[in-house]
Order: sequence, then structure tokens, then C-alpha cells
Amino acid sequence: MNDAALEQAAALIAQGEALIVAAGAGMGVDSGLPDFRGPEGFWRAYPALARAGLDFTAVASPRTFERDARLAWGFYGHRLALYRRTEPHAGFGLLRGWGERAPQGLAVFTSNVDGQFQRAGFDAGPLHECHGSLHWLQCLRGCGQPPWPADGLVPDVDEVECRWRGDLPACTGCGGLARPNLLMFGDGGWAGGRYDAQRQGLARWLARVERPVLIEIGAGTAVPSVRHFCQQLLARRRAQLIRINPREPAVAAAQGIGLAMGALDALQALAARLD
Repeated sequence: MNDAALEQAAALIAQGEALIVAAGAGMGVDSGLPDFRGPEGFWRAYPALARAGLDFTAVASPRTFERDARLAWGFYGHRLALYRRTEPHAGFGLLRGWGERAPQGLAVFTSNVDGQFQRAGFDAGPLHECHGSLHWLQCLRGCGQPPWPADGLVPDVDEVECRWRGDLPACTGCGGLARPNLLMFGDGGWAGGRYDAQRQGLARWLARVERPVLIEIGAGTAVPSVRHFCQQLLARRRAQLIRINPREPAVAAAQGIGLAMGALDALQALAARLD
């Protein structure tokens, strides 16, 4: 890694009036979370779905809840349990500390549904989970019940077969089947009220900040939600970008700096230059 690029990135953070963390799946890899890069990565994590010939887009769909709810909840129940027991890596704390020192504060935009930012104590500024959260539930058929926290749900999953055991999660309103309150593939039934409130909170914060520094972490082009968000800010808010991505780090020279590194390695290398 070019030391000059790290020095330039550290200088941007030190001088930034406001800090925005924009995170994709690569942010959680150093905490031990799978990123499902390609069908092979997904199937290594869920061999039962490999045997059934089901890839991520097939399983992560409302139609799977309608066709085979125990399989769908086997997948999401396993992920919920995994997210609950996973400790965020040290890079989360570094980001939070830098944001707390920024004069205009810190915001987070993430495509991750794992709740790791909340678990790491990011509660002082706007946090927009653009794909929703697995830690919230909603009614599958859309009875009108607002989404509710999944705190009381205890996953009981046969991990070999990737199937839910026991009573399936039920809607607190109508008693029908519940599903995660996150955006799936082909999802016309997502109850996006939490999303809208988070989006509006971030928009109000952005309206008050000037020349924010964007730290984009682990967000590639395969699922481009985070990249699109960053490109919009670069165009509209005169932001500067630090892109941390071991495979796709390229940044136009006028827009910022690319670091071809994993999340934790890059954040620790920046911390060594900021302390």
C-alpha cells in the first residue's frame, strides 16, 4: 500500500468538518461475517442451499416465505443468531471516535442489515440502513401492523438442513406469518417506514453540513446502493471520498483516494497516522 495515499486519507479525516461512513458487506468481514461474494461464497456458508441449488437471490425473496416458510426462516433465523453473537471489530470504534471529534458530527449510510453499527454504539448521529434490518419484523401479507423489533424472537434452526424448527414467527397484528423487515429481491411488500424515517433524518443532517468526508468501506459494484449514494454526494455536496476496498478501490483523482485494503487493516493504518 502506498504510504502517501494513507497520509492523504488521514489528512482528509483530520481536516473534515463532517464525517460520513458508507458501508457495504465488506465492513463486516473482519468481524467474521460472510459477504456472500458470488454463489460459491453463499453456498460455502449454507451447504444445504447448495444441495438444493438455491442461490442468494432465490432464498432472499418473499416468494420463498410463501412457498417454504421453514426454509426461508431457517436462512434468516440463522443469520439473526449470527448477527446477535458477532462482536463488531475494532474498526467500528475508530470510526466512531473520528466522528465524535468532527465539528459537524458523524452519519452512517449502510446496505448491511446486520445491526453492527448499533451494536458498536453508533447512536449519536443519523444512521440509514438502506436495505432495512434483520433485527425488525413485519407481516408477510401486509395487514397494516407497523414493523416491530425482533428482540423476543429466539431462532431455533436445524443448521444442517437450514430449516426452522417449532412455531414459525407470527405477526403481532393478525397472527399470520411474519418476515424480516428488510428489502429482498422482487420485494413489493416491504414495509419501508423505518427506512423512510432514517432517510429523512440523514437528509436533514446533510442539509446542515459542508464538504463532508466520505469513508466508503467494503462496497462494490455488484450491489451498488452504497456506491450510488457516494456518487450523489460527490456531485452535489462537494464531498471528498476515501474508498476502502481490496478489489475495487479506484477513485477519480479529483474526488478522493482509494485504498486497496480490507476494512480493519485500512482503518488501523489510518489510526496510526491520526493518533
